[in-house]
Amino acid sequence: MRLAPLLLLMLSSPAVLAQASKAAAAPPPVAIAGYDCLIEPNQRIEIRSPANALIDKVLVERGSIVHAGDTLVLLDGSVEREALEGAKARAESEADLRVARARANYAREKFRRREDLREQNYITAQDRDESQAELHVAEAELALAVDNRRLAAIEARRLDAVLKQRALRAPFNGVVTDRLQHPGELAFTGEGSRPILKMAQTNPLRVEVVLPVGLMGQIKAGRAAEITPESPLKGTWRAQIKVVDSVFDSASGSFGVRLELPNPSGEIPAGVRCKVRFL
Repeated sequence: MRLAPLLLLMLSSPAVLAQASKAAAAPPPVAIAGYDCLIEPNQRIEIRSPANALIDKVLVERGSIVHAGDTLVLLDGSVEREALEGAKARAESEADLRVARARANYAREKFRRREDLREQNYITAQDRDESQAELHVAEAELALAVDNRRLAAIEARRLDAVLKQRALRAPFNGVVTDRLQHPGELAFTGEGSRPILKMAQTNPLRVEVVLPVGLMGQIKAGRAAEITPESPLKGTWRAQIKVVDSVFDSASGSFGVRLELPNPSGEIPAGVRCKVRFL
């Protein structure tokens, strides 16, 4: 019987009352259902040539499933390949460097002898100066040979990078949605040029929903939802809110929401209308 007053005192403490008030003020989210949505690819891209080049091979077709890093298109790189071989040969060759070094050594020794002869007054100052000028020229030629070899190595690396760009690769896992050019055609670069391929990323998918502004406080990033695609697809899939627009459309009194829908098996097609139920 003595415990009753103590229990009442504990229950009436500020900390307990504040916790109870907080729990009462934060009810669990109420499920929101019945809104239309649209399932779209996570991203769409166009595969274009980085330079004007002849298309050698197109290794995929419309509908091909590709993985990040897969080679999609090979552009002709015969000119760059020949130039690369020449640059590598110049970078690895020591012939010019050996000749320039030998000339510099000879000119240096010749100047040293002429200096000795000049000190003994066996030759004129002009002869000594001429040998010194020859030494300066030989040393400059040696430095030029070293620079040329270094520049050839830089050119070889540049051409190797250019050749790697002749193989156009998939930037992500996805599907080829269109093929617009074929082997033998000339691919151009720049805005307005025709792409070679079009790709879409289908895992994850993106679900776009437009909701009335009255739901703004209830829809937050991270909240789960169930997506039910239109017939003939059957079943529901779990998605998660990723983006809630912070700018309303005043004309319609609505705001946009984007959800992420995992699609590892690829069973959910993009471009399908759906219904969303926020859990």
